[in-house]
Amino acid sequence: MDRDQASEETPPESPEEMAALIAAIARDADRTAFARLFGYYAPRLKSYLRRMRVDERLAEDLAQEAMLTVWRKAALFDPEKASAGTWIFTIARNRFIDTVRRERRPDFDPLDPMLQPEEARPADEEMAGAEISVRVRAALTELPPDQAEVVELSFLEGLPHSAIAERLGLPLGTVKSRLRLAFARLRTALEDLK
Repeated sequence: MDRDQASEETPPESPEEMAALIAAIARDADRTAFARLFGYYAPRLKSYLRRMRVDERLAEDLAQEAMLTVWRKAALFDPEKASAGTWIFTIARNRFIDTVRRERRPDFDPLDPMLQPEEARPADEEMAGAEISVRVRAALTELPPDQAEVVELSFLEGLPHSAIAERLGLPLGTVKSRLRLAFARLRTALEDLK
């Protein structure tokens, strides 16, 4: 038996030897090194994926894809960051996650109403909306500063009442009371807009 056949049959034994095989693949596209890694890791990857409840055929495909990635990206392996085994199993796990995401993602439907642009509003509605906006802003400037502050935090920043109370160091009841007073003033100032 010659040396090449013996090396194909002998599995890598130490993390250093495995890292050396990946380095040989990166440096020389060494098929013998790849065959040894493949022979050692492909069945283990398949078993790992089967334990994750991946069906037989998909587990085999994912193991082969992971090993193909090892061949293509061997130059990216850094033995300072992870062992060869960790790196290879991470590749397999990521392939599995990508597959699950692809299966769960719904097909893109360009006719989905949520993806259609809104129709342009008629000019009179656009002008009315602008006028209302100006009136609301003017009414907000007429509020006492403490009420204007809670309205701004609640509606412009979208904070819940408890967060406003915490930010301002006020009791929750005070925040709610200021909001009620502000709405009463705004309702009076803007009642002709109904």
